[in-house]
Amino acid sequence: MVIFQYSTDITKTSRENCNYRLDLEGHKGKMRLQMRTTVKSSRVLFTCLVKVGLPMIMSKEKNRGRKSSNSLEYVLEGCLNAESVHGNEAEHGRAGLEGSIWSHEAAIRSGLVHAKGRMTETTDKEKKPPLNGRRALPSNNSNDEENEVPEMEAFGLIPRGFNPKDYLRVVDIHMFKEPHEINKQQHHTDKYYNPKLIVRRGQPFQIQIDFNRPYRPETDQFWLEYLIGRYPQQNKGTYIPILVRDVLKPGEWGAKITHRENNSIRLSIMSSATCIIGKFRLYVAVWTPFGILRTQRNSATDTYILFNPWCQQDAVYLDDEREREEYVLNDVGIVFHGNINEIKLRSWSYGQFEENILDACLFLMDKAELELSGRGNPIKICRVASAVINSRDDNGVIAGSWDNTYTYGVPPSAWTGSVDILLEYYSSKQPVRYGQCWVFAGVFNTFLRCLGIPARLVTNYSSAHDNNANLQLDFFLDDEGKVDTKLTKDSVWNYHCWNEAWMTRPDLPVGFGGWQVVDGTPQETSDGMYRCGPASVQAIKHGHVCFQFDAPFVYAEVNSDIVYLRRAKNGTQVIENIDTTHVGQLIVTKEVGRDGMMEITEEYKFQEGSKEERLALETAVMYGVKKQTIQDTSYQPQTDVDMEFQVQKAVLGSDFKVTITFRNKTHNNYTVTTYLSGNIVFYTGVTKNEFKKHSFSAKLEPYSTGAFDVVIKSSEYLSDLLDQASFHFFVTARINETGKILAIQKATVLEIPALRIKTQGAMVAGKEMSVTVEFTNPLKQTLENVTLRLEGPGVLRTMKKEFRQIPANSTLVWEVKCIPNRPGLRKLIASLNCDALRHVYGELNVQIQKP
Repeated sequence: MVIFQYSTDITKTSRENCNYRLDLEGHKGKMRLQMRTTVKSSRVLFTCLVKVGLPMIMSKEKNRGRKSSNSLEYVLEGCLNAESVHGNEAEHGRAGLEGSIWSHEAAIRSGLVHAKGRMTETTDKEKKPPLNGRRALPSNNSNDEENEVPEMEAFGLIPRGFNPKDYLRVVDIHMFKEPHEINKQQHHTDKYYNPKLIVRRGQPFQIQIDFNRPYRPETDQFWLEYLIGRYPQQNKGTYIPILVRDVLKPGEWGAKITHRENNSIRLSIMSSATCIIGKFRLYVAVWTPFGILRTQRNSATDTYILFNPWCQQDAVYLDDEREREEYVLNDVGIVFHGNINEIKLRSWSYGQFEENILDACLFLMDKAELELSGRGNPIKICRVASAVINSRDDNGVIAGSWDNTYTYGVPPSAWTGSVDILLEYYSSKQPVRYGQCWVFAGVFNTFLRCLGIPARLVTNYSSAHDNNANLQLDFFLDDEGKVDTKLTKDSVWNYHCWNEAWMTRPDLPVGFGGWQVVDGTPQETSDGMYRCGPASVQAIKHGHVCFQFDAPFVYAEVNSDIVYLRRAKNGTQVIENIDTTHVGQLIVTKEVGRDGMMEITEEYKFQEGSKEERLALETAVMYGVKKQTIQDTSYQPQTDVDMEFQVQKAVLGSDFKVTITFRNKTHNNYTVTTYLSGNIVFYTGVTKNEFKKHSFSAKLEPYSTGAFDVVIKSSEYLSDLLDQASFHFFVTARINETGKILAIQKATVLEIPALRIKTQGAMVAGKEMSVTVEFTNPLKQTLENVTLRLEGPGVLRTMKKEFRQIPANSTLVWEVKCIPNRPGLRKLIASLNCDALRHVYGELNVQIQKP
């Protein structure tokens, strides 16, 4: 709001209220005020004060050609000066302000406002706003919002006859923003489907400026201005004036003329290696004796600035070119799922270069309300992104669902990539239904790679979800040795996917930079929100769980013990068995440059039982992680009899068997009573229902081995099977002669038939080709309401086809025509989904030739 104060000296006795209409117009230091009143005034003196308190005097003009004697017009003469308003010209980067009233926000943030307002006489009876001892600074957390920048900033009164055309003027600006041109090639941004210039920070880029005449450095003076957000400030890094110098300093803002020809100059511009990530607006400002002339707002000169893993001064610098190609530029990845015994993989399209994805990722930071000044820090970006990826607190990107009911959305297993999810959220601003851990991780990976942060998707097999954070998963047994599902609250996920992001950690001691765990899956709250990380992988390995963020939770995911407890008759809990190796058995990610699996377990934990592992545990306990050790209890491990458990690999819809093997290591005869419980479970380890119960007794001769088979029939599990065809078997065995209990658990996943993808025709960029997807129904029932999805970055956008029915043992064929637009090795990814059958995938590598 523009504030005015005024006084009146009226000769007549009438004291009727006066209404004044205020018009601000033009860029030449004049403001016209039209006053209408019902009384005749002999003298009216107005003193106009803007919020900052600078007086401006209005002089009376004659009422030219007006019939009404009570209509007077006043003209404001004079201009504001930046120093008189702000007191610090360098801080705000303004040499002068146009002759116009400044709004309160603009006076603070240096954003000129052209406004029209109304001014009315006030009375003491009107309510005044309460006093506030703090200056209300508006938040600056949106990349999309803009301020208005004047094309002319006058230094004072502008003389008559001033013509800006007499001075150096900018005619055009060439950004060299095409994929084949120098900027995108050198900055590794040529894959982005975006018409604007995209560069990486801390690395020079080129632009060309065409003037109306040859540039004369001895008399002409110009500079560049990069702005981001609605309230640009130089001390916040949101307003960046760049003067032309002879030398560019590495990692600092600067500009240098590299070539001059006729009316054109070419500039090499260096951005700061710590600057804000986002979309900047570019203006070219030219100095004249009477003010500053600027280029008009032109969205074609907008410049996206991203993180730069190729720049040594950048916090995300990665020194291996093959890893940069994989963790920044690869737009397709691998998700490892299944379980520790049946490792499965599927491809996931990250699509970080696809159209509008960059804008969608920048919007996520706006959604998280991350201050623009903090967007140069990858730690802050990862922290807020881990919360906004899920929808639990802030209406974020993905709504999670683990109940096997997806009526009002897309089942998690149906997604083939991140692009559709991000674009839908960017368009609707509402959470996309539905996701599970690999979906959260896939979208998070797209976000990180799109902004230039090296990232990879990680799978932890047998991942602990420890509800009481004591590094111990408690499984309670009843008197017969069966697992009591009512008392057992902890769970072991078959697998859990999270992300690692590469960055320095200046907030931690030396040595804890590098890969950082970040997780967008909503599991537990951190500082009141569902988020996790960034947590240093090195800190987790060495037990330094005191370092932020959320290291204790991740440490528990890979290091917890499974403890089998039985309630004694006196109410105490007796430990029957402890498994120290089941959790975090295998941690993997995609191999660099290939689609294979790379094990990274040793990056998270030392070998079980080693001196280093014990030291890491002692360190974690010292920093507050509580872990009950074997020495704290009366537990004595059972050594007389060993028990092993194997599950036969089987295809969905077929029978299979499980084998329990005992080995008697003593000279005694033993009788073992065995209980087997087969459960249909979610991949998170949570039981849906028990579908198989079996018990038997076995006699063990001294120093003998006995194997016992149990058959699992398809009719026992098909009707209740969940989307990942996952089972969990608990086997407990009581040695009758000693009363000791053996316990073991194992997860298994059935094999699901894959989709077959074929291509026909020449695979050349810009020419039509044909893609065929085939699937044969393996079940003895008709599949209904089947949905097929197909996508391939650089080949075709996601396509979807629905089929009402696929009869038993019949084959479906779907043919798609497409025109690939990017040459090179590309990947086609397909998925099939229906209520009876999910997690059906197919993929095909195709080599697209140049035209």
